[in-house]
Amino acid sequence: MVDRMQQGCRLGERGNNMDDLDLKAMTGQNTPQLRKHPRVRVAAPFPCSLARVGVTRKGAAEQGLGIIFDVSTKGARVMTEAVITPGDRIAMNLRFPDQTTAMVIEAATVRWGKEYTYGVEFEGLSAATNQHLQSVITHLSQSGPVLTA
Repeated sequence: MVDRMQQGCRLGERGNNMDDLDLKAMTGQNTPQLRKHPRVRVAAPFPCSLARVGVTRKGAAEQGLGIIFDVSTKGARVMTEAVITPGDRIAMNLRFPDQTTAMVIEAATVRWGKEYTYGVEFEGLSAATNQHLQSVITHLSQSGPVLTA
């Protein structure tokens, strides 16, 4: 798992799907906007914790730690060893860089998964949480590429 996370942190190497993207595509120049809520790739992936809510599976890890690689106002891409599958509902604590307190996401749904990497969609964010998330994303977008595809 750690090796996979380290591989995911090294941009531009074979196997992480960045080889075929050029700078214009990464910054959204000359490309159509495909996402309603563009993701921001974080320059230094940051930690999170997550816990499955609702249904439990015998012998499965109900909670775990993860690493966030990109984030938007509606979701994130997370790498974790926790046992989650598309459709699962989870709660998350996000530890953004330069933040003293973790942001609590009370409800998110796992939308897709591939090996140890998952896409999650945030649900029912309060106005205050949404505003805080937007300000963090604005700050992060000034130091990293915005992903539109």
